[in-house]
Amino acid sequence: MAPVTQPLVVPATGPRPTGEFPLRQAGTLVRALVQLARPGQWPKNLLVVSVPLLDPQSWGRTPLTNLVWAVTAFILTSVLVYVLNDMVDRRRDAANPARWHRPIASGRVTPRVAVVFAAVVAAALAGVLSTFTPATAWPVGVYLLLNLGYCLGLKHVPLLDVFLVASGFALRLMQGYLATGTTVSGWLLTAVFTLCLLLTLGKRRHELKNSGGTHRPALRGYTVPLTDQLMQLSAALTAGSYLLYLRDEAPLAAHASIAAVLLTPLAIFGLFRYLQLVLVHDAGENPVRVLVRDPVMVANAALWATLSGVLLLAARGA
Repeated sequence: MAPVTQPLVVPATGPRPTGEFPLRQAGTLVRALVQLARPGQWPKNLLVVSVPLLDPQSWGRTPLTNLVWAVTAFILTSVLVYVLNDMVDRRRDAANPARWHRPIASGRVTPRVAVVFAAVVAAALAGVLSTFTPATAWPVGVYLLLNLGYCLGLKHVPLLDVFLVASGFALRLMQGYLATGTTVSGWLLTAVFTLCLLLTLGKRRHELKNSGGTHRPALRGYTVPLTDQLMQLSAALTAGSYLLYLRDEAPLAAHASIAAVLLTPLAIFGLFRYLQLVLVHDAGENPVRVLVRDPVMVANAALWATLSGVLLLAARGA
């Protein structure tokens, strides 16, 4: 029998381990934290806080700089709220087929990491707020207090839940006014509040139709017919408030009547289109997505913005 030849063992001379797997884990965690911060929801802070730009008095370097800080403050504040909400709801979300993939509910972000992330965001927010005075920073504080109550139980109270969400947008608008130093428009503030009621009710309606309300206790106080009626009422209040804003408070000088004729139909058409998308096509799950992705809504909003800009420039030059 031939002798068994032992294989020749050559010492390894290749590269040492580079830590690729830990780096991959770190990349996964970063992506999960970005998802936890919900950047897809950030545009609403820019849109609402920037509404005071409708007043030409805010078209200056200092007001615009203050507005950038105000938008940044509300983005950071909303991220804190998202983290708190997902921490409180992690078990309920884990049992929800539509939300189990959220970073904390799915276990991709542990509660300890979420707390550290929230602390970093809070420190950044404190740095931004240091550029404000107490008289101009109070909407952020009120927003945090309202959402603390919302996350800890008020979101389970029917009707109060949608009013708290809409109040958050009214506070964003108020922050924009304070940042730019422009006069607060009561009718525009009312229009934004009722519009946000409409958008939130549309989301509640979608949840009722598609999940039966099992994941959100507050939905036990709603029915689809009730949300339909409340949405129609909110749309009517939004249109009326906006018309009164154009007539009484918009900085349009002698062009107010022309603005009412040109802009009111566009605003009403936008409301009608949203009601059509929600009530006919059941598209109320993500209001931000509906507003920025529906071609009809985008075209209508672009025409409204163009006409509004022309009229504002004409009023400023008069």
